[in-house]
Formats: sequence, C-alpha cells, structure tokens
Amino acid sequence: MKETLRYLAGIAGPSGYGSKTTADQVARNSSSPPHHLTAIITGATSGIGAETARVLAKRGVRVVVPARDLKKAVALKEGIQKENPNAEIVLFEIDLSSLASVKRFCTQFLALGLPLNILINNAGIFSQNLEFSEDKIEMTFATNYLGHYLLTEMLIEKMVETAEQTGIQGRIINLSSVIHSWVKRDCFSFTQMLNPNNYNATRAYAQSKLANILHAKELTRQLKARNARVSINAVHPGIVKTGIIRAHKGFITGRFSILHCFEIAQVYLTALSPQAQELSGKYFADCNECNCSALANDESEARSLWRQTRALIHRRLQYQLPAPS
Repeated sequence: MKETLRYLAGIAGPSGYGSKTTADQVARNSSSPPHHLTAIITGATSGIGAETARVLAKRGVRVVVPARDLKKAVALKEGIQKENPNAEIVLFEIDLSSLASVKRFCTQFLALGLPLNILINNAGIFSQNLEFSEDKIEMTFATNYLGHYLLTEMLIEKMVETAEQTGIQGRIINLSSVIHSWVKRDCFSFTQMLNPNNYNATRAYAQSKLANILHAKELTRQLKARNARVSINAVHPGIVKTGIIRAHKGFITGRFSILHCFEIAQVYLTALSPQAQELSGKYFADCNECNCSALANDESEARSLWRQTRALIHRRLQYQLPAPS
C-alpha cells in the first residue's frame, strides 16, 4: 500500500525521480552525451520505444530501429526528423519471434561496421490466446525473451569492442515487469514455456518478464568475469494511467523509468564513475532501484535458463553462439 501511494502521488525516491518524472525532464537534467553514440531500440514504433527513440535522437544519438512493420518505422523516422532534422535514424526489418529473422538483422547491422553503445530490448507482446512462432515456440516467450536473448548474444561482442575502443561504457536495458514476481518456482519450466499444456496469457507474460531479469543477472556475471565495460539492467516501466502518459507532437511523453535507468546508470554518458560502473544486474521500477523476486535473484536458475536457451538456439538454427565465461 505504501508503494502504491508513493506511485500515485509521484513522490520522488532516492534517485530524485518518481512516477511522474517525464523523459524530457530526465534528459534536461543529464549532461550532454558523447558524440557518435549508437543505440538499437526494439519495439520503437510506438509507446515507450518511440519516446525512447525520440529523446535519444534529440540528444544526438544515432538510433537504429529494427521493426516488424516498416511503414510504422518510416512514420517514426519522419516524425523524429520533423522535430529534429539532424537526427540519424536507421531502419531495419525484424520479427523478434523468429530466430532466423533476428539472426538476419544482426548480420545486416554488423555488416555496416557501426559502433554499438546502447541496446534496449524493449519490444514485447501479450498474447491472449495460445499462438506459436514459426519456430514452433509459444509466441509470448519467443518474442519477449528468446528473440532478445539471441539479439543480445549476437551483438554483445560488438558492444564490448566498442566500449574498449571508445572508453565509453556500453549499456543494455531489458524491459521487464513487476508481475515477474507472480511466477512461482514450480511453474517456471523451460519446456512448458516453449509449449505450454495449459496456457494462461498473464502467466506466459509474467514468465517471459522473469526470464528477462534472469537474463540480465547471468549476463552481468559473465561480463564482470571478463572485466568487460558493458552493463545490463532490467526495468519495469510502470503502469500507464491517464494524466501521466499524454500525446505530444505525435509521440507519447510521460513517466518512463526506462529513461531514468539511462540517467542513474549513465547509459548514454561517459559512465566512468565508480557508482555507475557498479550498476549492473539491477532491477528498476518507477525511476528507482528496487528489489526483484527471490526467484529472479536465483543465480543457479539464471544460469540454467541461459544454458537451456543456448542449446535450443543451437538446435533450431545450427548456429553456435560464443562460449560464455
């Protein structure tokens, strides 16, 4: 109840931001980012993703938008460049529920030879009915978790390389949800998430969001083990309610903790302070670091999920991902 009242009142937390903080407020309070940063944002044609793309472009970041609907992506690009004619927006086609499509996008992006400083795994679906991807995997899990796992795996070496060459710490953001805590240990079965016997839409969504946090936890461990200058954090974007999210110049502006996560972790900044370097494997909600569930903090569960996912991708694509640390 206390947290609910704090949310509704918009009371700022330790970070100085609260549930009513807007993306533009965060940006205005940030230092100017270094030049020539590149960010990839999935799910950027609407909602949080579109606002994230707009604000980063406004700050001078090159924004790469892999999208399922290229018409919407073109409209996004035109809208951003109308507001900011100098914005650099690069469009690609992708279907995150398809492992082959994700692999194809990564190959195309890497062929450009661009650096990669920021990866925002934002796209997600909530499927009311049981549907399967072209890989015969339940659609919510395929889109929200598996696609982003493969995306991150194929791009992580480019991020590590960019950080080494530029001295700017790389940042990965996994969009999660507070309902990850609804998942009980005996219901978190990899096989059942791939092909559930008794489908429940809310459970499937919660499981995928728990997987997003576990992904961040395990990747944090691996990156720290190799002293890589790339961090990954998970973010609950909050509950959309009237008065907080509002139309503005054709975009959605409002309280987005994903953009505060950029601020506190200094995602698009130089990020050389000891405090910023320590912020990896964390979970944020309503603009502040929060506790996630005990299951989401389980290191053995995170490692098990990682290994099962790698094995699945190898079987389906006959593609050998780099060995983890």
